[in-house]
Amino acid sequence: MKLIASLLLTALFSVSSFAADPKPAGPKIDTAAGAKKYEAVCAACHGADGNSGSPENPKLAGQHPEYLVKQLVEFKNGKRKNAIMQGFASQLSDEDMRNISHWAAGQKAKPGFAKDKALVATGERIYKGGIQDKAIAACAGCHSPSGAGIPSQYPRLAGQHADYIASSLKAYRDGGRTNNNVMTQVAAKLNDREIKAVADYIAGLR
Repeated sequence: MKLIASLLLTALFSVSSFAADPKPAGPKIDTAAGAKKYEAVCAACHGADGNSGSPENPKLAGQHPEYLVKQLVEFKNGKRKNAIMQGFASQLSDEDMRNISHWAAGQKAKPGFAKDKALVATGERIYKGGIQDKAIAACAGCHSPSGAGIPSQYPRLAGQHADYIASSLKAYRDGGRTNNNVMTQVAAKLNDREIKAVADYIAGLR
């Protein structure tokens, strides 16, 4: 009995000690430093507050920081091809990327709007229900019905420029962008009209 009691006490003490151990802290985030680096490197193309005024350049405000870090890393190492972005990303350390991404994520995303009323209904059907005869799943399944995405897994799309969404889908489809196999498979089945429709619908999501 004494042996059993001793073993139980030892086990309880070990569990208590383990539970009391603090979890290792992640990398420290300095959003003030991120704001300064963003202003120096990113603001000219993506807007001072992360809301790009150019339809060809994506809005970064409100985007999940994990997604932004992933894209910057892949621009830097060449997994995602873009000569301009590779040049800028090559100037950034891992710490810079984290700081910039968390700063951008904290900025308020400005809403966008759909432009083509004739296509927006088609875009809504694709986004919410997919295209069954092409075995295309609904975009909402990964990016959420509101376009908010799922943090650390799927990016926010709501309000993004339609032109940027369309060019990204075409790049996935045509081989210009190869850093996401799921999106490559989805885009491969979309024609230009379907891409334009879903991109326009996404731009108007709130």
